[in-house]
Amino acid sequence: MIIEEKQKTQPIERLQVWEAFKQVRAGGKSPGVDGITIETVERNPRKYLYPVWLRMASGSYFPKPVRQAMIPKTDGTKRALGIPTVIDRVAQMVVTKKLEKLVDKHFSEFSFGYRPEISAHDAIERCRINCLRHSWAIDLDIKGFFDNIDHELMMQAVKRFTTEKYILLYVERWLKAPIQLKDGTIKDSEGRGTPQGGVISPLLANIFLHFAFDKWIGQILPKGRFERYADDIIIHCRDFKETTRTLEAITLRLKEYKLELNQSKTKIVYCHNSQKPQIPNVDVYSSFDFLGFTFKPRIVRVGGTFQMGFTPSISRKSQKRISDVCFKLKIHRMVHLTIDRIAAILKSRIRGWINYFGKFRRSDMHGLFRTLNFRLALWVRNKYRRFRRKHWYFAYKWLVDVSKSFPYLFVHWEYGFRP
Repeated sequence: MIIEEKQKTQPIERLQVWEAFKQVRAGGKSPGVDGITIETVERNPRKYLYPVWLRMASGSYFPKPVRQAMIPKTDGTKRALGIPTVIDRVAQMVVTKKLEKLVDKHFSEFSFGYRPEISAHDAIERCRINCLRHSWAIDLDIKGFFDNIDHELMMQAVKRFTTEKYILLYVERWLKAPIQLKDGTIKDSEGRGTPQGGVISPLLANIFLHFAFDKWIGQILPKGRFERYADDIIIHCRDFKETTRTLEAITLRLKEYKLELNQSKTKIVYCHNSQKPQIPNVDVYSSFDFLGFTFKPRIVRVGGTFQMGFTPSISRKSQKRISDVCFKLKIHRMVHLTIDRIAAILKSRIRGWINYFGKFRRSDMHGLFRTLNFRLALWVRNKYRRFRRKHWYFAYKWLVDVSKSFPYLFVHWEYGFRP
């Protein structure tokens, strides 16, 4: 007897679930509250992915609580990161891909964050051009943006793009999903916030700020006067009066959407040169950080002449973060490995750092890789007995000779950052 499969109530195909899993597999590896890892799902996809499709297609899918993890920030504070289960991330990816096709074409061309075929380098290049055209900038910081997104306003924004019932159904369930704190207690969403580690959260952030900020800012400033990457926003103004007027208007606008500025991190920046104007009762800065780069006055070469510009290069915070990664790897203790094996371990990391931070003023990474070369010299001293009782200079000189004989052994040596 052949039993016909009942018609599913939601238009979700099995192939969509499988493609979503492949994308999740390439992302974060941390498990959620159930402890199920990506490797576990990959070994038995029928056991874990097939029920996801059945439940999503029938409208009976409900997400599990989100595991909260506290991530240290560069300023010493900690940021709450919400980690859904692997199964929930797959389900979110299914809806994200469908919703992204509907909303992305409506987004502003000056919104760069988490969009297909648009990178952070595009935002930084646009910011560099605007800093040359305009003398003033506002470095906006929204206080706890992901933690304070209002659910009712969020759903209203999503409904303006789609009427698909399953999208609205699951977005609302993910917004309302409880949070499991570090001590194991369960906390309700309280009508606001979206987990910053969720797959769909960046898209929801773009939708929310599309209405709260992007469309509105175009009405009070000429086109193209801002760059936004998720909740990182830089606004450009012609003079100080326009800057203060714009900042006051933004403060009122965000209050309408139940958000507020972080006054301690929001800055007014003078972008013309290093001689910032003295304005009573107002702190004026001469630099700002954006997407891991520091924008500040620098001497640049234009044609055959040198002049003052306001350009980006790798920030001190980014250099410190990379140095911390190198320290935690404990390269100098890997004396059981050969130097080519050390190079293989560092290869993908170094190439990623150079490809991202070396896009603008690569020469400013020299100090960072000099520190890495000294760490390699310490490995040489620990590895070979003949250097242990000698001055570190001899181990460093040995590394110099190796870099001359094998200039492509380490990735940063290829780019001229040799000892």
